[in-house]
Amino acid sequence: MLDWLGELADPRDRRGVRHSFVSLLAIAVAAVGSGARSWTEIGEFARELTPEQLARLGARPSPYTGRYIPPDEATIRRALQRVDPQALDRLVGGWLGARQPPAAAAAGTATDEGAVAVDGKTLRGAVDADGRRVHLLAALDQQQGTVLAQRRVDGKSNEITGFRPLLEEVDLEGAVVTADALHCQRAHARYLVGERQADYLFVAKENQPGLVAAISQLPEQAFSPSERDR
Repeated sequence: MLDWLGELADPRDRRGVRHSFVSLLAIAVAAVGSGARSWTEIGEFARELTPEQLARLGARPSPYTGRYIPPDEATIRRALQRVDPQALDRLVGGWLGARQPPAAAAAGTATDEGAVAVDGKTLRGAVDADGRRVHLLAALDQQQGTVLAQRRVDGKSNEITGFRPLLEEVDLEGAVVTADALHCQRAHARYLVGERQADYLFVAKENQPGLVAAISQLPEQAFSPSERDR
């Protein structure tokens, strides 16, 4: 994880810096992964780390005493507030994706492939400087339950334009991508099959009336599983 986070440029002024930038990011990631949901909880997590844990998270000892001193909540908060959130999401998602076992090995067969779910969610209690609620579009590994990538989008209506940029950083070859009716788009299907060598499973609803009408005319035997396949 430290190698991945090390790719982010340190946005801080070099003067008076006591804690490595990588260690602040790593502590925050570890805190959130342990259940922290606020700056205060992240600060409490950092205070409870042992010297050995701080060292493993990239912290450096004091040049004067040789002791490992955990960063306080304000130090972590100021550092993270200056980070490019898209870049951080991309790096953390890449690190998590690299740690996932191969889909076939995880399922115990040589034929099973991975499944990636694309879904949007408006965060509860989170607003930006303009008072608008934060809406995220995320790609989730369905077998491991891990968020592989996420992007902030301007409301649900803009999830469509965020679909392709979201998946650019995710390994999709041989995977099945699932999404709700909003993403039942020809451009999305062509992108997944033609450019990413993936399959897709989209929900068709009233936003695609012609497609829904065509599907309704097909016999039950055209769909799997059907009586013929049981």
